Amino acid sequence: MLKRYEPAPAPGGAEIDLLFQALADPSRRAMVDRLTRGPASVSELAAPLSMSMPAVVQHLHVLQDSGLVRSEKVGRVRTCSIQPAALRSAEQWIADRRTAWEQSLDRLGEYLAGQSDKPEQGSTP
Repeated sequence: MLKRYEPAPAPGGAEIDLLFQALADPSRRAMVDRLTRGPASVSELAAPLSMSMPAVVQHLHVLQDSGLVRSEKVGRVRTCSIQPAALRSAEQWIADRRTAWEQSLDRLGEYLAGQSDKPEQGSTP
């Protein structure tokens, strides 16, 4: 009999929710993409986006709350940087689910292969 798929508990459930919520918005993903190339000021992050500076700052707060981004103010300039550990936790969460699904599909394949070896009921040999 096939076992029903039951996902493993999410590591830090609320944290992973905040992480994926932060990555759900294309503007925030653009900021994260930019920050993967190195630290940037808020103005540099805002430049390619067609939104007001207060909107950019709100997006940055979401990224900071998720743990993806850290910012530091030196003088009048606020510089943001990516936090690789947060990205690694998302990668791990996805990898865990991929492994579980691959194992489940392997079991299904084995089950179906075993079914094809058995004669159908009601048929005569």
